[in-house]
Amino acid sequence: MKFSKIEIRDLIITILILSFAFGGIENFLFALFAIGISFIVHEILGHKAIAQYYGCYAEFRAWTYGLLLALITSLLNIGIIFAAPGAVYISSFVKRKNYIRPLSLDENGKISLAGPGMNIILSFILIIFSVLLFNNLSNILIFIILFTAKISLFLAFFNLLPIPPLDGYTVLRWSKIIWLISIIIAGIGYFALSSLF
Repeated sequence: MKFSKIEIRDLIITILILSFAFGGIENFLFALFAIGISFIVHEILGHKAIAQYYGCYAEFRAWTYGLLLALITSLLNIGIIFAAPGAVYISSFVKRKNYIRPLSLDENGKISLAGPGMNIILSFILIIFSVLLFNNLSNILIFIILFTAKISLFLAFFNLLPIPPLDGYTVLRWSKIIWLISIIIAGIGYFALSSLF
């Protein structure tokens, strides 16, 4: 996987701003860990990796106004943070050595599902890990693990909303049943963890 200097810069800025928005000053380091992992899993190991697997150009770009919206809504303390930090921009063409063709609906749907899907997988791995090792971990470590799972499930649930340009819109167009199963799993997981803290 290749990264440009601009992409690396945008990823770092986005993760830092989102960490402050979700964690504030007092929980910045917790949020930095949770958002850093969740965001990288979503954008890079999810969208970018699958897009490049199909032969598409894919690169993350921050969206300045979306990052400002996240900061403003976090500072207003209204109980919800609206964040549109950026996205992996993906070419609509598959390029191989011998041909170039348009990206199919099936491929586009799988690329869109990859981000939220990776967040769901990460969350459930973290939850299982915390349950299995509950008696051997400190309370702070359990908190960090479950907070990371919660943030990851939030990213999955939010991005699966069927509103353009969110991932859910494309996933729904591709497969209604896969969209429904994905958003239910993400929603139940997120709201279950939210009831804990």
